[in-house]
Amino acid sequence: MNKIFAVGDIHGCLEMLRRLMRKIAADPAHDTLVFIGDYIDRTGGGPAVIDYLLALREKNPNVICLRGNHEAMLLHYLDGVEEDLYLANGGAATLAVYGIGLADAPRERKEKIPASHRRFLESLLPYYETEDYLFVHAGLRPGIALCEQSVEDLLWIRRDFIDSGYDFGKQVVFGHTPSRKPLLAAGRIGIDTGAVYGGRLTAVELPALIFYQVET
Repeated sequence: MNKIFAVGDIHGCLEMLRRLMRKIAADPAHDTLVFIGDYIDRTGGGPAVIDYLLALREKNPNVICLRGNHEAMLLHYLDGVEEDLYLANGGAATLAVYGIGLADAPRERKEKIPASHRRFLESLLPYYETEDYLFVHAGLRPGIALCEQSVEDLLWIRRDFIDSGYDFGKQVVFGHTPSRKPLLAAGRIGIDTGAVYGGRLTAVELPALIFYQVET
């Protein structure tokens, strides 16, 4: 049976990601890898994580990369939109690696981001769906059809999704809201275990529901 491995929020923790990938040992010919978003910010390792994912996608056609709220904030910042929000959420660490100054105009900012990274950021999916699972960065608004969900909710929602108990018809695998251990609730699997905050980086293997973790 083909497996799906979903990986939680990375936030530039490249060495943890490398160790986690060695631990899960996915078969690139058959298994699917789903990265749940938030590859950047809060540390300076985000651009290196993007390079790693780009190289992984070249070797493995079954790599799915979702957009997290941090990737969305970076794209907005590059356009000169909601700049303070991005900086308040750890964006300065990423900007420094790209050599982007706080006084740079939007055109200058975009020119300092490698074209391959801009294409990567712009290509990220809002969600990924299989017959049994729905993968999304933050969650879903209860009572709203998937096709009508707002991008803001997909990237930012927290307790209104986690605590609702609403049945979305599939297991929803998500990140965004960190917890000390993977969250298992009715129809929900949370895999952000706070790697960037000194916690663990987590992956879940489906359908076996096996968790793999590495520590800081």
